[in-house]
Amino acid sequence: YVTGWNFDKNKFLKTGERIFNLKRLYNTRLGVSRKDDILPPRILTHKTGGGTNELPFFNNMLNEYYKYRGWDEFGIPTKEKLRELEII
Repeated sequence: YVTGWNFDKNKFLKTGERIFNLKRLYNTRLGVSRKDDILPPRILTHKTGGGTNELPFFNNMLNEYYKYRGWDEFGIPTKEKLRELEII
């Protein structure tokens, strides 16, 4: 290995998840919140023109995503998740 580190696939995946959660914590500290977790307008606009700028059940999907990530309802990583990733 070029780095001298002996990483298997799972170690790489956990490291990536740790980085992703650290980035989320940093962004949260800078004021990023649930209101910023939206889809781009091109996804919400129909190609034939006009759009509702609203996706049915988006809040439910966002809740499920947060749960999958191990974040609370505000999109902040939980203490349990941070312990799991050995961040705290």
